[in-house]
Amino acid sequence: MFSRPPGRGRSVRSPTAAVAVVAGLAVWAATAVPVAATAQLQRFVYVVNTQSDSVTVIDGATNEVTATIPVGRNPLEVAISPNGARAYVTSQGSDTVSVIDTATDKVIATIPVEDHPMGVTVSPRGTRVYVTNTWLGAVMVINSATNKVIATVPVGRNPFRIAVIPDRARAYVTNQGSGTVSVLDTVTNKVTATIPVGDGPFGMAVVPGRARAYVTNQGSGTVSVLDTRTDKVTATIPVGRNPFRVAVASSRARAYVTDLSAGVVSVIDIRTDKVTATIPVGERPFGIATSTDGARAYVTDLSTGVVSVIDTMTDKVTATIPVGDGPFGVATGFRRVPRS
Repeated sequence: MFSRPPGRGRSVRSPTAAVAVVAGLAVWAATAVPVAATAQLQRFVYVVNTQSDSVTVIDGATNEVTATIPVGRNPLEVAISPNGARAYVTSQGSDTVSVIDTATDKVIATIPVEDHPMGVTVSPRGTRVYVTNTWLGAVMVINSATNKVIATVPVGRNPFRIAVIPDRARAYVTNQGSGTVSVLDTVTNKVTATIPVGDGPFGMAVVPGRARAYVTNQGSGTVSVLDTRTDKVTATIPVGRNPFRVAVASSRARAYVTDLSAGVVSVIDIRTDKVTATIPVGERPFGIATSTDGARAYVTDLSTGVVSVIDTMTDKVTATIPVGDGPFGVATGFRRVPRS
C-alpha cells in the first residue's frame, strides 16, 4: 500500500515549507512504484506422464513446454497449492507423493504413502494435502508444513478423485467400486455422509460459490449433480459412453467432461445442467483442467501423448502440445513473479 504523500491534508505556512513539500512530493513520485509494475502473474500447466514417469510443465501464456520433471514410478495425478508455490504428484508404482517447487521445477520432497495413491488435492489454505488410496480404500491427510501423513480416513471401495469445497470444511471423494461419494469433514477427518450416485464414479469438480459438485459416472454414461448444502443428487445428466473427468469454467458457466471412448469433450451449461456441445478432442481424452481465469481447458490424450487446448469462449481446440507418454492427470496454477 502506498504511504501518504508528505504534506497531504495540511496547510503550508511558509515558502520554505512549500519548497520542502514540493521536494518531498518529487522524491515520493520518483521512488513509489505501483504494485502492478513490480510483479506479474505467471500461469502454468502441469501434466503427469504416467508412462514416462515425469511431469511436463507448460507455459500458460505461450503453450510452450518449459520443463520436464522426473517423479516416481507410474505417476497419475497432480494438484497445485492455492498460492502456486507447490505441486503434489501421486505415483502409484512407488506409493509416493512427490512435492515440486514450482519456482525451480524441482522435486524437493518425496512422501511415502500406501497402496496405490491416486487422486490428490490441496486445502484452500494450503495446509493440508489429501490423497486417495485405491487399494486401501482410504484418504490420507498430509501436513504440508512437515510433509508427513497425519491421518488415514476410511472411505468407500476404490476411491479415486477428491475435491475440497473452498467455503466449507468438506471434502468429497468418488468411490468407483462403491458407486458412492463420501463426504469428509476436514476438521475432524471423519466421514459424515455417503451419497449414492451412478455406476463407477470417477471424476469430480466443484463450482466455487454455487454449492454444487459434478461427478462423472464412468459405467453409467452420466454426470451426477450434487447439492453440497444437502449432500443430495439434484440432477443426472446423460453425456457419452465413457465419461472420466470433469472440470468447471465458472466464469463461462460451463462444465467440461472427457469421454475416453468417444474421443470428445461434452460441454454442460451449469445454469441448466444440459449438454450444449461436444468437442472432438484426440483419440482417448482423459484428464482435464481449466485455467485459473476459465479462458482455457487443457485435455490430456492417453494415446497420442498430447494436450489439447480448448478456448472456452468458442469451445474450439486452438492448439495441441506434445508432452510425454501416456499423459494422465493435469492441473493449472499461477504464481506472482517479478516483472522483467
